Amino acid sequence: MNDNKNLILAVVLSALILLGWSFLSNRFIPQNPPPKVEKGKIEPQIQPQSGPVANAPSQLRDRNLVLRETPRVLIETPALRGSINLKGARIDDLWMLKHHVTYKNSSSPVALLNPQGTAASSFVGFSWNGPNAPNGNTVWTASSRVLTPGKPVTLSWTSPAGQTYQLVISVDDLYLFTVEQRVTNGSTQPVAVQPYSYSSRAGRSADISSYTVHVGPMSVRDGKADYETKWQTVREAGPNGLNYDPSKGWIGFTDKYWLTALAPQGTTRDSFRYSASGSYQADAVAPQSVVAPGQTTSFTTSVFAGAKEKAALDRYENAGITKLSKSIDWGWFEWFMRPIFDLLNWLFHQIGNFGVAIICLTLIVRGLMFPIAQKQFQSMAAMRKLQPKMKAIQERYKDDKPKLQQEMMKLYQQEKINPAAGCLPIVLQIPIFYALYKVLMVAVEMRHQPFALWIKDLSAPDPLTPINLFGLLDFAPPHFLAIGVLPILLGVTMWLQFKLNPAPMDPTQQQIFAIMPWIMMFVMAPFASGLQLYWVTSNVLTILQQWWLYKKYGLHFSDTHPATT
Repeated sequence: MNDNKNLILAVVLSALILLGWSFLSNRFIPQNPPPKVEKGKIEPQIQPQSGPVANAPSQLRDRNLVLRETPRVLIETPALRGSINLKGARIDDLWMLKHHVTYKNSSSPVALLNPQGTAASSFVGFSWNGPNAPNGNTVWTASSRVLTPGKPVTLSWTSPAGQTYQLVISVDDLYLFTVEQRVTNGSTQPVAVQPYSYSSRAGRSADISSYTVHVGPMSVRDGKADYETKWQTVREAGPNGLNYDPSKGWIGFTDKYWLTALAPQGTTRDSFRYSASGSYQADAVAPQSVVAPGQTTSFTTSVFAGAKEKAALDRYENAGITKLSKSIDWGWFEWFMRPIFDLLNWLFHQIGNFGVAIICLTLIVRGLMFPIAQKQFQSMAAMRKLQPKMKAIQERYKDDKPKLQQEMMKLYQQEKINPAAGCLPIVLQIPIFYALYKVLMVAVEMRHQPFALWIKDLSAPDPLTPINLFGLLDFAPPHFLAIGVLPILLGVTMWLQFKLNPAPMDPTQQQIFAIMPWIMMFVMAPFASGLQLYWVTSNVLTILQQWWLYKKYGLHFSDTHPATT
């Protein structure tokens, strides 16, 4: 019996460590804070390697005012709205229409890209290295005033030497831009040109990078995703940055839910760079080519700028962008998490409510595990019947631990009982629980999804707490006391579940199992309410299942107490 309870305790504590570490580390071992920007000042942007240097404004300015100062091409798609800056050929104004700042649809869409000179500046640009090439001050001529799916826009500029540079920009109905960089040599002499693209951002992401979710610089080179490059890694690389061997893949910056990535359709020399002023930049530089008089050369780059929706990432990956779906940091259990996500997402589309979909997922999991639960109960009943004999053995050999273990194992063999059989359902549920935990953390599809009543966002903690009388008292309780309704239900249902199990004979284990539900109530309070909903539902189903099995086997709830000799 002790072996059984020790194993259960080990599994529970392992799950506690697995799920609680990110919570504890983010609060007690915080990451380095983002670099501070002095109010009213702007950090100058890095420029592409060998590329032109743009003049950075010295003051942060109003976004709308900055947008009105330069000629622009509007971007209008079902998923995006924004504009392309014709000065410097930058995509620096982009809003994601399907995703809002808060769970209220009336709130503004999330801004992914912002022009230089404004807060949270971030943009994507294109140009060339070479004599007489355009630079950040070049004003381009557009073939159309609006970029929409199926209607590309061509930006053109002709140098004094006679070379015509063109950017043919197209966009689809989601988050992918395709930019073809063309150079036509109208002079009488050959010219060497080298196209490049870059993604620049002033400062780190507001999202925190942790061991479970990678945020920051990211790339896929030669088929391998790199999660090891951190903000600090780029900073420590110095002014020369991190330079990679020529490869094919993509490079950019990932937030928890958003991604800006350059995916050249040929081999490029990629790098991450950092300026002492606090700006980060990803560069993708194509090989140099020599354009003969009268000839044209081109290089094409795809740009993903949007939300990391799994369906969209898979679509672009299937279309040729290598492992773009790896921008979602699934972790080691990706092979298991993807099917869990697909099932949960399918249930959501069938039902229309993610909370109900989570409940249905719990029902499916419990249904699949029902035969195992029956064996667990049979083992539990058999262990209960053995308690008098086990108690006698413990009394007889209480001073001889090796002999005690030997006699206990002998008793198990005689009665044909596996003391670890009752742990199997717990062991099987841990990967499912962890997969749901990770999905709720990284899947933008779960962001701001409501359930019912006060649960407006299943990816956020339960906001309703009795500490302030469920919001009637006008104060915010300390973080460690903000225990929501779902975590309280989790503690209560776990306590009831333990009460229905045979109580350990070891007094120490009894005390541990008595306080475990209330410890888990505090530990789980900061986690996503969708995860809490899954656990509460699973506990309720377990209680109902135990009640039904007790009736089936003709046992009484009082039989869960330790037997006496």
